This record gives sequence, C-alpha cells and structure tokens, in this order.
Amino acid sequence: MDYGQAVKVLRGVPLFAKLDPAKLKLVAFASEFLTVNDGEALFRTGNVADSVYLIDRGEAVVTTTHDDREVTITTLARHQLFGEMAIFLDSPRTAKGELGVLSIDAKMFLSLISESPETALGVMRILSDKIVKAMENYEELDSKLQGLRASPPAR
Repeated sequence: MDYGQAVKVLRGVPLFAKLDPAKLKLVAFASEFLTVNDGEALFRTGNVADSVYLIDRGEAVVTTTHDDREVTITTLARHQLFGEMAIFLDSPRTAKGELGVLSIDAKMFLSLISESPETALGVMRILSDKIVKAMENYEELDSKLQGLRASPPAR
C-alpha cells in the first residue's frame, strides 16, 4: 500500500475522517501497511507496544492464555482500531484469514490524540465501548461458570 492509499484508508475511518488534511497526511506518512497470514500473530505478550493498528481488510482475533488454554477475548473487523490497549491486555493478536492492517507509529498516534481533542474523544469512545463489551463478556462467562459449578457432573 502506498502513501495515497494509506490516506484513503484513514479518511474512510470516522476516527480520522475529520482530521486536518495535513495531520492526516502526516499520520499516513508515518504508517506502514502490513499483511498477516491466517493464524499468524501480529504481536505477542512481551513485545513492545510500539504501534496502533487499523484494520483495512480481514479480521483480528484477540486472545489470551488462561490455565494453559487459549481464550478468545474478541474479534475485530474492518476499520476497527486495536493495539491502543496493549499496555492493559498484554495479549497476542492473531489473524483470522488474511489480515491487512495499517500500522500507525505509537508516538505519532499519541501526538495526534494530544493535539486533537476530537480524535482524543473518539479514542475514549472506542476504549469505553471495548470496556463495556469486555464486562458483558465477563458477566456472560461468569454466569456460565456459576451454572457449571451448580450442576452435578454427568455420569
């Protein structure tokens, strides 16, 4: 993907669509397009969180490991942003099918949200939505676990 295509991808995402054209071009210039194959990890626990990722095509599956089992946290699709919570989740992201992402340098992203209140508000909305969804998933899993504990084992 070239610079012009990166600008086009960013313009198609509500979070970036209203950015000043010069800032949008700067973000595109500081970005890199990556292709990740099916099942391949984009990054893993312990990797430095040096980028934010914007999905252009495909789906990303966010997983973690619990009791030596891989647990899916969520699946993300086109125009969704991820990686901004890397310091909180500490979990790998893998591709579901071929995944094309625009990797936005973390320093550039932080600079962008510190200079643009509208973009900062958009990121807060994204994070809030993710927290709500995580809580809903937790409550659903907890309810299932409670049901399993209450049921006698099958014979």
